[in-house]
Amino acid sequence: MSDLTYSQVDRDILRAMQAPGRLYYVVFFANLLVLAWGIFAWQYTIYRGLGVWGLTHPVMWAMDITNFVFWVGIAHSGTLISAILYLFRVRWRASVYRTAEAVTVFALLTAGLFPLIHLGRPWFFYWLLPYPQGGGLWVNFRSPLVWDVFAVMTYMIISVLFFFTGLVPDVAVVRNRTTGWRHRFYAFLAQGWQGTDRQWRHYKAAYLFLAALATPLVVSVHSVVSWDFAQSVVAGWHSTIFAPYFVAGAIHSGLAMVITLLIPLRRIFRLDTYLTQTHLENLAKLIILTGLIVGYAYVVETYIAWYSNNVPEWQRFVYQVTGEYAVLFWIMILFNSLVPLLFFVKRIRTSTPWLFGISILINIGMWCERFVIIVTGLAHEYDPYSWGLFIPTWVDISITLGAFAWFFFWFLLFAKFLPVISIVEVKEELPPPMKSTGSEA
Repeated sequence: MSDLTYSQVDRDILRAMQAPGRLYYVVFFANLLVLAWGIFAWQYTIYRGLGVWGLTHPVMWAMDITNFVFWVGIAHSGTLISAILYLFRVRWRASVYRTAEAVTVFALLTAGLFPLIHLGRPWFFYWLLPYPQGGGLWVNFRSPLVWDVFAVMTYMIISVLFFFTGLVPDVAVVRNRTTGWRHRFYAFLAQGWQGTDRQWRHYKAAYLFLAALATPLVVSVHSVVSWDFAQSVVAGWHSTIFAPYFVAGAIHSGLAMVITLLIPLRRIFRLDTYLTQTHLENLAKLIILTGLIVGYAYVVETYIAWYSNNVPEWQRFVYQVTGEYAVLFWIMILFNSLVPLLFFVKRIRTSTPWLFGISILINIGMWCERFVIIVTGLAHEYDPYSWGLFIPTWVDISITLGAFAWFFFWFLLFAKFLPVISIVEVKEELPPPMKSTGSEA
């Protein structure tokens, strides 16, 4: 990158925002079809009631809450890569953090849907908010659903502010190169940016403040989500390890999703100069760390179930390993803890096909982990008479697929309307241009 010029950086990164080709439209409209089917399944749920899901006593939380926890976890990648690595002045983050921040925002947009879908009557969502009204209705602050609303809203507000603050200098570059409605759109996002010394000083201070503010949210938000389960008395849930366990798993899945998206972006938009194999290798090294933490949590969870000598706790673990959902449990162990260890081999973590394949397997494993925690805990609780089995219906599966389509819908729009790599921070890594002098002329 040392041979690049500022104008070349502008051209290369903004090239991704040119008119899309046929492949983009094919992928976009195929994604829209899946999204439309998911919306239809949701409307069918509203019309017929939650009975069209596979929920059956005692499993009254299943794929909807699984998806909520999964997408909140995916959202942690942006805060880690962008905010924390920025505070530690890690130089290689410049090329990857914009995509990670976009993943955070769009994953939160997806996660926020599921508490509303789970309500059954989403038009009454405002009942979850504490506001004065004549009926004297007040939210139940002991409800995990209310905790989730405040956690996701707080994280969403900070993440959106952080994302758009970092975009301001870049969209000013786009504004100066466009006309018509695009010029007006980017001029609004640029907020009058002219690149003056005063603006740069305020921008750096605001960005540092937001990075410091967002960093504690990595721990707090998913800890709150874990307390949805840990505060209960359900066997397998009531554990103090859940908060760090969920945070590590969230970062693990988020990093895998970023790699899953960066590799196609790098190939399609020919960004090899900016998204090098070193960037992907560094992300793979972070996945090794989070994978080891998640694996350690699995071992500790097993040890606690055995050492506690609590019969329901141990029986629930045995059911998890050998029961109807055992296949998902072993997929979870294999994909989340053992497969990432392949990244210890340099040839694998520097191979794009291996990186892409393993990142997808981790995403599958992390979704299975959420499902196993939620469903097996409820299906095999204390009273054997009340044990049940959850079998998803086409509605459950359709809404899950629709959630993925919703996420990719926003990401595809982002890839065409906003710079996928930070222009400003890439330029900061380049040597300053040499000024010509009279003697040189």
